Amino acid sequence: MTHIHSFPAISDYSATRLILGSMPGKASLEAGQYYAHPRNLFWKALNTFDLVDSGAPYPRRCQQLIEQRIALWDVLKLCTRTSSLDSDIVTSSMVANDLRSFLIHHPNVTQVFFNGAKAQQIYQRHVLPEIGAEFSNLTTTRLPSTSPANAAISEEVKLAAWRAVAVG
Repeated sequence: MTHIHSFPAISDYSATRLILGSMPGKASLEAGQYYAHPRNLFWKALNTFDLVDSGAPYPRRCQQLIEQRIALWDVLKLCTRTSSLDSDIVTSSMVANDLRSFLIHHPNVTQVFFNGAKAQQIYQRHVLPEIGAEFSNLTTTRLPSTSPANAAISEEVKLAAWRAVAVG
């Protein structure tokens, strides 16, 4: 079992949208970058809707997110996991990021997008009870996971669903 920690948020005070994953996978942890697995569709999805240039160096893509008023983070701060799969996260090891403080410091965020079902489930179980009615104005949307492990959904369907971030 490996104890893993998430990355700091990519954000700016002006963010209006927040994309939440669950926890970076092995390739991302090794690279020190969100969505570093070459077959993960995250950056391609955002590129499809002209939000970022997926071919740009990672620091530039992060800056482009900020320019688009999009924040990126993970629901979990730390956990224990045996592989890169969300299904391998040990439930009893989950510690959520302090999303309440994040939202207080990012008052323009009105939309939260979940990169997959696991991120939404963790949010509902570990974050929602902490933030309660204080942030009831947030619109939340679960999007299909961009992970290559989510092979049951075609790339076309995933990309079409991710359009919601662009129109947000």
